[in-house]
Amino acid sequence: MLILAFETSAKAASVALWGEDKLLGESYQNTGLTHSQTLMVMAQDLLNQCGKTVTDVTAVAVAEGPGSFTGVRIGMAAAKGFAWGGNIPCYGVSTLEAMAEHLGVYEGYVCPCMDARRSQVYNALFRAEGGKLTRMAPDRAISLAELEGELKALDGPIFLVGDGSLLCRRTLSLPNLVLPPEHRMHQRADGVAILAARKIAAGEPGDAAALVPNYLRLSQAERERLEREQSAARG
Repeated sequence: MLILAFETSAKAASVALWGEDKLLGESYQNTGLTHSQTLMVMAQDLLNQCGKTVTDVTAVAVAEGPGSFTGVRIGMAAAKGFAWGGNIPCYGVSTLEAMAEHLGVYEGYVCPCMDARRSQVYNALFRAEGGKLTRMAPDRAISLAELEGELKALDGPIFLVGDGSLLCRRTLSLPNLVLPPEHRMHQRADGVAILAARKIAAGEPGDAAALVPNYLRLSQAERERLEREQSAARG
């Protein structure tokens, strides 16, 4: 099994190669270049550095969202194109769950947060215990005020991960919020690869045609169109 994994849900882009039950290599860029400029170059360079070729890859994985609408679309298109070109399975995984996996083994709670604007974050919640993560809340778009109310009931350290971590640390008045080291805080493709490997082990088929982005909410353009339609209907 050799998995090529893509993560493009935020400003940074990363590609990972997973095989033999371990991370073989990972490439990460947060240079401000667009994902369309960097992603496939990173993938090819990583394969070369690991002594692999495109034909060695047996599965593709991608963060399916939530996240940047454009970023998620670019990653999804790259993964599907790679899968269809090689006639191999393609697996989508939750951006938020992959972030929690990337954090590593801690004891307490893991709270992935991505800035969704309008005083909201894309969020999920996991309990980390004994080296395993247990999901406690689904992927959702939630207001900062509502999230604070939920987290107040938790006893123990709450590790914030994702590009919304600093926003939550500044905004939420909770003493048990913990910022992990920078290299463990943000989205990385290794978490995507780990979750995809579990899906493969569980016998999931990895249908690229059935894979769709999980945006959690409408884009601004779609919201504005819906508001215009509702206004026209009322008028």
